[in-house]
Amino acid sequence: MDSGHTAWMLVASALVFFMTPGLAFFYGGLVRAKNLVNTIMLSFMSIAVVSIVWVLWGFSFTFTDGGALNDYIGNFTTNFGLSGIDVNDGGDYPALVDVIFQMMFAIITPALITGAFAERFKFTTYLIFLVVWITLVYSPICHWVWGGGWLGGDGLGALDFAGGTVIHINAGIAAVAAAILVGKRRNPGLQPNNVPYVVLGAAILWFGWFGFNAGSQLAADGIAASAFLVTNTAAATAALTWGIISQIKTGKMGAVGVATGAVAGLVAITPAAGFVGIWGALAIGLGAGIICFFAVEFIHSTGLDDALDVFAVHGIGGIWGAIATGIFAAEAIGGTPGLIEGNAEQVGIQAIGVIATLIYSGVVTFIILFILDKIPGLGLRSEESDEDLGLDLAAHGEQATVRDGAD
Repeated sequence: MDSGHTAWMLVASALVFFMTPGLAFFYGGLVRAKNLVNTIMLSFMSIAVVSIVWVLWGFSFTFTDGGALNDYIGNFTTNFGLSGIDVNDGGDYPALVDVIFQMMFAIITPALITGAFAERFKFTTYLIFLVVWITLVYSPICHWVWGGGWLGGDGLGALDFAGGTVIHINAGIAAVAAAILVGKRRNPGLQPNNVPYVVLGAAILWFGWFGFNAGSQLAADGIAASAFLVTNTAAATAALTWGIISQIKTGKMGAVGVATGAVAGLVAITPAAGFVGIWGALAIGLGAGIICFFAVEFIHSTGLDDALDVFAVHGIGGIWGAIATGIFAAEAIGGTPGLIEGNAEQVGIQAIGVIATLIYSGVVTFIILFILDKIPGLGLRSEESDEDLGLDLAAHGEQATVRDGAD
């Protein structure tokens, strides 16, 4: 085994893990103060629940041979409880590193969805949703792309370097289903309770994303360095683009908007990071800043209460990134040329991946949530009295900030 590859992949795994606390701060700063603890807990509990699901059956169901169904899913038994994986198994790095690295992707994906139903989802139902959604939605789509299924390199040939379809489009469309079924907040106007938390969270996400994208090369090599560089370039371009548009439209460049723009750029470069160069990254970041900015405005006009703009940033950003990968992919970097280099077919392949993910995740997530809502004692929506009080106190018995009597 190569100690350099092993060390890099362990560090990259830790960086991806750190993204989920970053997301907790990012989302937590955007909600009302009375729901800050609850919003952070939604991300934090994804770490706890998904970690257990992953080592018991999630990894096996995603990355083993599914036999006759291998185009669509693996199986539960081959590596159930990580059986059959020895500490000395592996190639350039231990096989357990694959388990760890992929676990971190699985953890953050359902946490992304929580921004859609912030301030109104029943916490106990959410814990059950995590188990079911990872098993029935995340694992199949991940298998399609990275587990030897029908969509990825072993099948149709869709390019998704670090999770444009698997993570961002998947979570984005699931967020739409959740927002529809849980319903609007009774008072949907939203003032961020802590803008510094939002910027801190975005900065942590940006930092962690270097492991997310560069780590997806699964080696400490030139492609990893390129992926690192284009990730930063796209994020910076999108943040600046968002800020400039805001300045033109409103006369102000808000911190929340620039932070959101950076996240949009990170989302969009994710599927392309190992396939494009600097010029492709600049184009993808520019497109993400423009497209996601106006997607937020459009979705607000529809009345869909996707509270923290999950679909506009992750869904639309992921769709743009997936299609843009087919446009800007450079043969000299990732081995597959895109439209600009004469391979128009790749754009069509990317579109198939986008559509398949939207349909499967949207439909199955809707079914899961519909069933959970009908189970006595569960349901999706918190009680009105709990929403009025704030889910921090109602669900957790704690407040983010406690003032003494003198205040």
